[in-house]
Amino acid sequence: MTSVTFQGTPVKLSGERLVKVGDNLADLTVTKADLTDTQLASYKGNVIVLNIFPSIDTGVCAMSVRTFNAVLDKLENTKVLCVSADLPFAQSRFCGAENLQNVETVSLFRHPETGSSLGFTLAEGPLAGLTARGVVVLDKNLTVRYVELSPEIAQAVDFDKAVEVAKSLV
Repeated sequence: MTSVTFQGTPVKLSGERLVKVGDNLADLTVTKADLTDTQLASYKGNVIVLNIFPSIDTGVCAMSVRTFNAVLDKLENTKVLCVSADLPFAQSRFCGAENLQNVETVSLFRHPETGSSLGFTLAEGPLAGLTARGVVVLDKNLTVRYVELSPEIAQAVDFDKAVEVAKSLV
């Protein structure tokens, strides 16, 4: 079982293992802003950046959404999916208030098994049930090409590395 820290305290993650390069994620299900469920397979043909975080209502999470919105908006055939267990209403409210139009929010609130399949769900601690912070980049066939799990939940991901990988796949 993988672990990260939250404010310096170790926290275990659920799931058999962290998703790894070479895995295919087409079968994973998320809930879109309009409350419809979709599988990642519906995004096939696009490079996908999964920006995974605990809650859009925290500073580092909000910053990651803003950063990916700004950095990846000019890449053709690239989608940024901001993934959290937040309700779609909260995700949409945030993006609307910030005028963020180059990212798509998706929720795990009805599909916690997706977070566990990725290996990102916090199994214990004060944020149990939410996801740890990280980024996963998928190629156009939805095969994982890059995975980063932040060792500390409050620590941002390496945006430059994720963008570099995404650009190499376009």
